[in-house]
Amino acid sequence: MKPYAFGVDIGGTTVKIGLFSAVGKLLDSWEIPTRTENEGTLILPDIAKSIEGKLKDRGIEISEVEGIGVGVPGPVLTNGIVDQCVNLGWGVFDVRTELSKLLEGIPVEVGNDANVAALGEQWCGGGKGRDNVVMVTLGTGVGGGIIVRGRILNGNHGAAGEIGHIKVKDDEKEKCACGKKGCLEQYASATGIVRVAKRRLKKDKETRSTLRKIKDLTAKDVLDAAKKGDPMAVDVMERVGKLLGEAIATVTCVLNPDVVVIGGGVSKAGPYLLDLIQRYYRPAAFHSSQNVVFKLAELGNDAGMYGAVRMILNEA
Repeated sequence: MKPYAFGVDIGGTTVKIGLFSAVGKLLDSWEIPTRTENEGTLILPDIAKSIEGKLKDRGIEISEVEGIGVGVPGPVLTNGIVDQCVNLGWGVFDVRTELSKLLEGIPVEVGNDANVAALGEQWCGGGKGRDNVVMVTLGTGVGGGIIVRGRILNGNHGAAGEIGHIKVKDDEKEKCACGKKGCLEQYASATGIVRVAKRRLKKDKETRSTLRKIKDLTAKDVLDAAKKGDPMAVDVMERVGKLLGEAIATVTCVLNPDVVVIGGGVSKAGPYLLDLIQRYYRPAAFHSSQNVVFKLAELGNDAGMYGAVRMILNEA
């Protein structure tokens, strides 16, 4: 195996790039802007130029690089073709081939960013030492990634792991971003928690709550208030925890993982959130998955870079 590899995590605003050793040690990391104008045609050339510059600065020949792993915010087919990344301006786009051409034919592997982050956590984060991992990312939406025997489960169209779009309620009137109604994302994401809290405040005008005094309510406000025992915030989080715990029980019934890793901004609530989820997960889980380990994600924003480079090392 060659001594170096790169992990690239493409986001809508910035591209995170990491230079790794072949054993997975992060040697250097940096960011460049994601230039989405002109239908995203500048993104891959910018990445190639940045990598070339880093190789020159470090005195590394491209022949010493095993390859480049790339995480992208959209579905990825098993042949490395991206099936539309709307916020990057891409339609159906062969990222693997095009980036390889820009860097002297270097091997490139491509994956969905949520799946790639899950692989990073399985390798060096909350799922370290476990082969079969489910990651649930609670951020603006609810994302997911599934790792089976140390490799990403992509599914037929690159859309496996869309845990946020499991239907959990039948009586929802508002549409989810996906166009359906009653998705887990509508309640358990950061925006979902705020939605549930605002509905509760509107419905119950009698119960005292510190949440009523907050003008621009956030999920952190709700979680902080719940930790302090605010009755309305506690009720909101119990409702969210029930939906989340039971949805994860559905997932583990199918996949029977070793560990469930909880990441994203909402996971900063720490042990309180894990305890809440597990309180509803355990009674709902199939008996062989009742004792699955729950862990918080550990790599933060670096998970995508770690997972991206792991794809390359897996292939090597």
